[in-house]
Amino acid sequence: MQTAIRVVPRIVSCCSSLSKVPRPAQGRIDFFEQEQKLEKLEKEEKTVMANVKFMSGENVPLEMHKVRMVQRVNLLPVEDRLESMKEAGFNTFLLKNRDVFLDMLTDSGVNAMSENQYAAMMQADDSYAGSETFYRLEKVLQDMFGMKYFLPAHQGRACENIISQVLVKPGSVALMNYHFTTTKAHITLKGGTIEEIIGDEGIKINSDALFKGDIDIDKLNEAIARIGGENISFVRVEAGTNLVGGQPVSMKNIREVSQICRNAGIRTVYDASLLADNLYFIKVRDAAYKRTDIKDIIREIASFFDIVYFSARKLGSARGGGILTSSDELFYKMRELVPLFEGFLTYGGMSVREMEALTVGLQETLDIDVISQTPIFVEALCGELIKKGVPVVTPPGGLGCHVDARQFCSHVPQTQYPAGALNAALFIASGVRAMERGTLSEQRNDDGSERLAEMELIRLAVPKRVFTLSQIKYTADRLAWLYKNRELIGGLEFTEEPKVLRFFFGRLKPADDWAENLAAQFRKDFGDSL
Repeated sequence: MQTAIRVVPRIVSCCSSLSKVPRPAQGRIDFFEQEQKLEKLEKEEKTVMANVKFMSGENVPLEMHKVRMVQRVNLLPVEDRLESMKEAGFNTFLLKNRDVFLDMLTDSGVNAMSENQYAAMMQADDSYAGSETFYRLEKVLQDMFGMKYFLPAHQGRACENIISQVLVKPGSVALMNYHFTTTKAHITLKGGTIEEIIGDEGIKINSDALFKGDIDIDKLNEAIARIGGENISFVRVEAGTNLVGGQPVSMKNIREVSQICRNAGIRTVYDASLLADNLYFIKVRDAAYKRTDIKDIIREIASFFDIVYFSARKLGSARGGGILTSSDELFYKMRELVPLFEGFLTYGGMSVREMEALTVGLQETLDIDVISQTPIFVEALCGELIKKGVPVVTPPGGLGCHVDARQFCSHVPQTQYPAGALNAALFIASGVRAMERGTLSEQRNDDGSERLAEMELIRLAVPKRVFTLSQIKYTADRLAWLYKNRELIGGLEFTEEPKVLRFFFGRLKPADDWAENLAAQFRKDFGDSL
């Protein structure tokens, strides 16, 4: 075998601080108050996405920002990538970031922040109680969502814990379009169960449905009749359903679900973590909202729910989270849990500097040219892969591009985790770290048998304003090579399997020597290329 070149190049990637072109840089939060004088102009800019056509007719995602800070990344030789994967137990969560070239594991906490977010961090009020930082954030959230109360938490799963503590009783059932891993874990820890009632189109890899995250209304009515409203802890709607391709939920569906639940006396909960992507799709896929101000869309959504919660590691491009409600009863029940699990009521486990960044980031969510950046780059990556014959979830959703591992690795049985195997193979072939979203991400049944996932996906997350188009094309190129050599990929088996959230820190090994064979084929085909 040809000797590997060990010189590691230093590749520059777009990340971190960015400047939105039309806005002057200013350091304080009152930047946004001054903007109110330009309300009419700004509303027009934020409501209608920039329309730019290329003479060639090519559909190219155009960045509506410029890069002003960069971070170096490493692209290791394939032999080193193989060794790194072995050390990580074939779990991309356990890779060291210094060994990763393009980190597409998640968008959580890694979206690029704007210049105004960084500037706002410098005016944080460090007071333990009664911080002005908290009141600035509270004011923005109340204005955006039109809800009365705000409770801070350190991230989305902390919100899920508090909500589950209040609403979930042993034997109760939570209905939802689709579960998220931590949501399900908190509910089951409290003795409840979950039932997914997403429409049939939502779990199809390819579909013409524009809102595949919608709840099936017939399934909702049937579940209420069968379970009984008094035995349903809540109905949860997740914006941009994470585990089935980042697919959006329509306003029409939200309205119908809310009406049914209110008539039945059932609490409604909205996971707004991926709200930004969902807002974009409502704007571009629902003609009724094409010219509607984004804040008006948010307020309409919030009006249909008893509780709205979010991870600010996604929404607002900062780090933290929060719960919103207009119910006095729910607020007082949840409020007493915040100091117990999170911290005092005016910081809730969040850094005050992150709270200042979140305040600005939430206001930037009202700009269509900000919230469009992930969906249009996801669409570009999906388009590149489709051209190369790689099976992906369509239509493209938000959050990331989702590759169909079941079709990609049809020769690998689900009990050997085809999505996990493909995820490991992708890192070996490219240095790109993605996330498994299949059977490996499920919890075992009570009898110890596998709960086979309805979809076997790997998710290539596209954090907002982080990657360049050349990096998107590189990822597509390496996946296309992998698809050509897909028969080399084998299965995985656990060597260390935690009982809860095993995908985070479980360790696996290949069922045979397929990983070495894959690395050898890469070296044969690419020569001395990284």
